[in-house]
Amino acid sequence: MTDDTLYERGEQRVPWKTPPELWEKLKPLAREMRRAPTPTEDMLWQRLRNRQISGAKFRRQHTIDRFIVDFYCHEARLVIEVDGDMHQYTQEADTVRQQFLECGGLRVLRFRNDQIVHQLDRVLATIRTALEDPK
Repeated sequence: MTDDTLYERGEQRVPWKTPPELWEKLKPLAREMRRAPTPTEDMLWQRLRNRQISGAKFRRQHTIDRFIVDFYCHEARLVIEVDGDMHQYTQEADTVRQQFLECGGLRVLRFRNDQIVHQLDRVLATIRTALEDPK
């Protein structure tokens, strides 16, 4: 039975699966975010794409329930968020969002723009460790 069938029957709600009616609304927004990434998101994406780290497949601007996360690796159940300047004003919302994702069994790594720009090797090492240690 697929997740979509479960939604149709109302039997189970899978936290990382976006309901079809919400997906139709989020899909164009996620697509636009993929077309116009921030410079730091693009910098990180160039190192995550094509299974460059530990052979892991990442998706960018991926919907999970009502959220669009920056990067997601399904096999490792790992979310990576890139926090720009605006996140200093949305810390409470970011905390709620992270708790929601973690309650759904996902791990969340957050990196600030300056970490990606100035410490990319350290960021990539942290991601590699998370991929290889699926706690």
